[in-house]
Amino acid sequence: MTEHRGERSLGDHLLGLLPSRRGVLGAVGLGAAGVALGGAALTSASASPAARPGGVRPRVPADDVPHARTWMSWPSRKSVWGRQLSGVQEDIALIARTIAEFEPVVMCVPDDYSARQARPLCGPQVEVTTAIPTDDLWMRDIAPVFRHDGNGGLDAVSLNFNGWGNKQVHTYDARAAELVARRRGLRLTYADLVGEGGAVECDGDGTLMATESSPVNRNRNRGMSRDGIEDALLEAYGADKMIWLPGIRGKDITDDHVDVTSRFVRPGVVMVQLPPQDRNDEWARDAREQFAILSAATDARGRRLRVIRVDGPDTVRSKSSTFVDSYLNFVLVNGGVITARFGDRSKDEAARQALAAAFPGREVVQLDVDRLMGGGGGIHCSTMHEPMP
Repeated sequence: MTEHRGERSLGDHLLGLLPSRRGVLGAVGLGAAGVALGGAALTSASASPAARPGGVRPRVPADDVPHARTWMSWPSRKSVWGRQLSGVQEDIALIARTIAEFEPVVMCVPDDYSARQARPLCGPQVEVTTAIPTDDLWMRDIAPVFRHDGNGGLDAVSLNFNGWGNKQVHTYDARAAELVARRRGLRLTYADLVGEGGAVECDGDGTLMATESSPVNRNRNRGMSRDGIEDALLEAYGADKMIWLPGIRGKDITDDHVDVTSRFVRPGVVMVQLPPQDRNDEWARDAREQFAILSAATDARGRRLRVIRVDGPDTVRSKSSTFVDSYLNFVLVNGGVITARFGDRSKDEAARQALAAAFPGREVVQLDVDRLMGGGGGIHCSTMHEPMP
């Protein structure tokens, strides 16, 4: 495997000489193990859990465990954001400043020019680094998924990001997982599938949920069956049971990530956002279907799921066709819950109260980030938490 650089100062031209992440995996095979990368070992997820130190199976914890930091990424490409770029940058900076009131934040930027843009907007509490260059802002999908290794430490797994099925440039984003892991000195495993962190919800107690439309899609995992993809996800997350939701293919860049509509609150409890009764578009039908499936589902421990309903806003301020009106694309931070608001005072307040009740003891902060949400994602999508060991 070609060793990847971790410092921007080595020059952009070097990146063009390196194969893509999928190309590297194809060249070395998913069974390759023990490749050194700046002190972090790279292995395949197919390695037996018993082969790891102590024979303990690594497991992705729930989002509500204490965090060491949150990772974010700076939007910098006009080719992606066009005239919306500066507004989206302001929204990302607002999210970073808000999270930094609760826990450390690292903002990854592609170059020195972007760093000079980001630092004054993000403020002195946010660490801005050029060591992990990125193409876009969706850190939930490009960062490694962090795991407790069962021996008092962390490791990480890469889901082999391919630009949501090669829909967008991802030359840098495809390498973000390994560069973050190297920066943290963590062992990095490559999962036996292609996917994104926002496509999978994890309760930390053995249960995952995801929409089929995203990972079970030939633009990511051509030739793999749903059972094969399920096995690969369970292995990567250290989980025991998958709850599949149908989802929607081809209508947004993510092919309908679950974290916009349905989220775990704790083991045995989920939240689902439902649309106004007069909406009957395919997104509304998808949300109602998710609610029905989860209401009848059991988790890995045999518990019947308790489903908390959250009503989406009746009106929003944006006219963007890609606008995500999701209260549930929230991010948990140490002592807080950060979510969006949309100008529908009644529904905004009801959502705030629902989150406060679901996560007692945490401060609920609602942000106006319409320009970000107009880009098809939200606050959870733009962040990746790193748990404490």
